[in-house]
Amino acid sequence: MSRDAEGRSVVDVTLAESIAEYEKYSGWPELKESFMAGKVRAAYLLAPMVMDLVESGVKAKIVSLGHRSGAVIMVRTDSAVKTIRDLRGKRVAIPSRFAVDHLFVRRMLKEHGMTVRDVELVEMAPPDMPAALYARQVDAYATGEPFGAVAEVAGYARPLYMTRDKWPNYVCCVLTMHQDLIDRERPMVQQIVSHVMSAGAWLETAQANRNLAADIAAGPGVFNQRADVLKHVLSNPRDRVTYADLRLIRAEMDDLMEAAFEAGIIRQRIEYERYVDESFQRAARPVDIRVQR
Repeated sequence: MSRDAEGRSVVDVTLAESIAEYEKYSGWPELKESFMAGKVRAAYLLAPMVMDLVESGVKAKIVSLGHRSGAVIMVRTDSAVKTIRDLRGKRVAIPSRFAVDHLFVRRMLKEHGMTVRDVELVEMAPPDMPAALYARQVDAYATGEPFGAVAEVAGYARPLYMTRDKWPNYVCCVLTMHQDLIDRERPMVQQIVSHVMSAGAWLETAQANRNLAADIAAGPGVFNQRADVLKHVLSNPRDRVTYADLRLIRAEMDDLMEAAFEAGIIRQRIEYERYVDESFQRAARPVDIRVQR
């Protein structure tokens, strides 16, 4: 999955005697600051955030995707809203200006001849979004899963749009490494990327694998979510979020950068090679994924 109980993509990798250890962060600002300070050498970050960091002088590279699709725009089940056009003048919650969910809202507004000036965007932590919709504090919210499914499974919300339908090559969370880690520990970085890509393929092999992953990820030491909600995300529909193709593709990242630039998330466009290193995905070899509970 891509989000934890605080609504963030928070699993990051630190080095300890050349062994990868995992640490959970409760929010994007804390993770971003730790990454900038070098306290963590690798992390799953928002793709536009990485672009902004590199443009600001942080030497880092994206080495793999974390997932594809997996974002939704939710409205109440009793809402009369049928398209985003019906949200004119309404309150729409987004996780952060850096979030690709924010860009998803902008894309849907543009498709319907609208701009962000036609709605009221409010930044809100994803865990708070379902309750805010239930209490009618917002009219819709855009977020990464499982926080759309939380309200859907509870019965009071429905997806208005899914990225699987409207933005098939949607990219959000990306595995990012400090350049000095890449330079000093290249074999280890290669091993991590090979495992990430193989784990994605393993998830797509069978629904049983997805269910097992949901059971594990539901635990308090990982995402601290209900297993039935995670299983709903991974099966309704099955391609609501996908992991089989975690390749970095220049055209897709260029498209994302252009959207981020137009939205004012990044100050200027930067060269693809400055923030992406495709060499690890090209050298990746299949790894036998064995899961022990």
